[in-house]
Amino acid sequence: MKVGIVQQACQEGTKMNVEKLCNNIRKAASQGAELIVLQELHNSLYFCQTENTELFDLAETIPGPSTETYGKLAKDLGVVIVTSLFEKRAVGLYHNTAVVIEKDGSIAGKYRKMHIPDDPAYYEKFYFTPGDLGFHPIQTSVGCLGVQVCWDQWYPEGARLMALQGAQLLIYPTAIGYESSDTPEEQARQREAWMTVQRGHAVANGLPVIAVNRTGHEPDPSGQTNGIQFWGSSFVAGPQGEILYQAPIEEEVVQVVNIDLQRSENVRRWWPFLRDRRIEKFGGLTQRFID
Repeated sequence: MKVGIVQQACQEGTKMNVEKLCNNIRKAASQGAELIVLQELHNSLYFCQTENTELFDLAETIPGPSTETYGKLAKDLGVVIVTSLFEKRAVGLYHNTAVVIEKDGSIAGKYRKMHIPDDPAYYEKFYFTPGDLGFHPIQTSVGCLGVQVCWDQWYPEGARLMALQGAQLLIYPTAIGYESSDTPEEQARQREAWMTVQRGHAVANGLPVIAVNRTGHEPDPSGQTNGIQFWGSSFVAGPQGEILYQAPIEEEVVQVVNIDLQRSENVRRWWPFLRDRRIEKFGGLTQRFID
């Protein structure tokens, strides 16, 4: 499978971001991409740096304008696209939602972000209700896609549940970066931890992982912080955690990566983690904490 990733910097103005994305999707398709993965909340600046009720105006219904735009593009190019949208489900009810567009332009399925952070500059709980669709892969013409979103990528349980339901790829649209007061050493540790935990999901499940992050600096509109420097570094890892491609930290990238799905079959035969799981002993995982 040829997978295209689009790592780009966002700017104020949804129209400009969408136009830029569409051009980059076309570029990836021209290079042979069959599946194209976009970063988290790609239509706009990362608005969760502040709590502002006016920013709910960025949300849209699904189906809606974005699914129509990307659906038409997917159909014209004959590609599958993984998008990441601010979903307006009802007045006062919003989600951070990944939508997978089939190559005929239809919606193959969607995933609502399950784990919602609430940290300085990442005030997502103000905007998003936790997902209620569970961890279920989405079947497409190019394969069965285990799509989650950003903060979900730190939790092995979601990756495992996707794998147990037949996912062939684990996919994570992402928006994560450095806090300006952290030392360069701490920044490096955080970025390496981000990559390491996801490579662990690849190894533990014998599946490729695709993580697409944004890049560039986005200021804090409130002026309370120095904004976020997104660390890019979008990557594709194989089923043994091997890095097939890693993007630069500060550059925009459109890259097509070859993924050998047969390799997952072979790796799972060599390392049969699913065979040897002691599922009868895992009941404690459903508890918040075991005293």
